[in-house]
Amino acid sequence: MDDLIEALQIFRRYTNAKWPTHCEHDVLYICGIEPDEVADDDKAKLEELGFNIGEPYGGDHGFYSDRFGSA
Repeated sequence: MDDLIEALQIFRRYTNAKWPTHCEHDVLYICGIEPDEVADDDKAKLEELGFNIGEPYGGDHGFYSDRFGSA
């Protein structure tokens, strides 16, 4: 839980979206934040905390985690 909270605090620096997440196929997506808007040190920390850049099933997408998905 601590890793998720820390990651969300980092994402909060970049948006205060009303609906900041979306879960689909056991993957948690972060909405409204483009990876190129995020500082490199924050990207590195987010990766340590379980968030990746891209799309788990191929293609381009923003930040996602299969660690904090829906199941």
